[in-house]
Amino acid sequence: MNDDRLLIGTRKGLFVFEADGAASNRWKQQAHHFIGEPVSSALADPRDGSLYAALNLGHFGVKLHRLPAGANEWQPCATPVYPPQPEADSEIEAAAEPFTSADESPDSLTEPGTNGATPAPEPLWSLEQIWTLEAGGPDQPGTLWAGTIPGGLFRSDDYGETWTLNRSLWDRPERREWMGGGYDHAGIHSVLVDPRDSRHVTIAVSSGGVWQTNDGGATWRQTAHGMQADYMPPERQEEPNVQDPHRVMHCKGAPNTLWTQHHCGIFRSTDGGKRWVRIEAQPSSFGFAVAVHPHEPDTAWFAPAVKDALRIPVDGRFVVTRTRDGGRTFDQFSDGLPPVPAYDLVYRHGLAVDSTGARLAMGSTTGGLWTSADAGESWREISAHLPPIYHVSFA
Repeated sequence: MNDDRLLIGTRKGLFVFEADGAASNRWKQQAHHFIGEPVSSALADPRDGSLYAALNLGHFGVKLHRLPAGANEWQPCATPVYPPQPEADSEIEAAAEPFTSADESPDSLTEPGTNGATPAPEPLWSLEQIWTLEAGGPDQPGTLWAGTIPGGLFRSDDYGETWTLNRSLWDRPERREWMGGGYDHAGIHSVLVDPRDSRHVTIAVSSGGVWQTNDGGATWRQTAHGMQADYMPPERQEEPNVQDPHRVMHCKGAPNTLWTQHHCGIFRSTDGGKRWVRIEAQPSSFGFAVAVHPHEPDTAWFAPAVKDALRIPVDGRFVVTRTRDGGRTFDQFSDGLPPVPAYDLVYRHGLAVDSTGARLAMGSTTGGLWTSADAGESWREISAHLPPIYHVSFA
């Protein structure tokens, strides 16, 4: 895999950048698709070279498009559709009062960090957003996964022509306690397909913890033990179902090692998610994004902010942190990033590492895009004037 393209999903379209020379850290804009339209997620399918783009058009709904390899025109795909809501389930959910917070919703009326400041949302059995797209395994041509708001996981086995809600997860009684983390309703933002076994899938919910299946989604189990939700009463802080992992990633070369940037810090698991250990980092353990080296399970990168109630870089100094020893120590890098004071925030899907582990790309809420060719130690500004960036990935 060359990883010579970058997909940048923004509030006003999908930008595609190409590497300008294999050995350089220079990139040039190659295309701008869906001009003016919010792109909530994008995917470059490594199996056939197709591109997918999910749009959130507000009153006009959610749309999904596919660009086959070598084609010039995007093709509309079906979008996931929720089944009708049973009356009994509606009555149960209407009585619930889920925790809510604001972080990534551009239209949120909640003051960031004032968890629970808005009334409990109405029960929702309709698609609000495709938050993440993931390709199935190499032995599953045409299989796609879509993590959505309000917390449904969908699967397609025909390149997005049709979608099926995973009812075994959706019908779990624990889902009724899931809480909005960034949006009014819970959402699935991380889907990890085990490169050793395509039937083994890990998903993360804000806020509903981490779940895994070993049988392609027929059954699920919670795997967030060891995480701590400091925003809950002391007697509930370690409950797996109330955890808010902002982003979960694994090491593709050693998938039993997983990292998460959690609402309350950084956590790491070395046993496939059975147990998570809290890690303290400097200048802060708060943030949204995490990238994990594809071959070195002890190496991960983060983009820290002050805390929940103050979502800006610590002391106005925008840095990327990296650990190479499993979280025992962290280095801070700012060469090439904006000088003090900076107010950039990096969303969950705004930090990516390529298949070599040497190149990184990062986009911020202020429309800044940077790349690194030396594992994050120095950065080059590619653009300072993009729309707010929701998604960054190598292709």
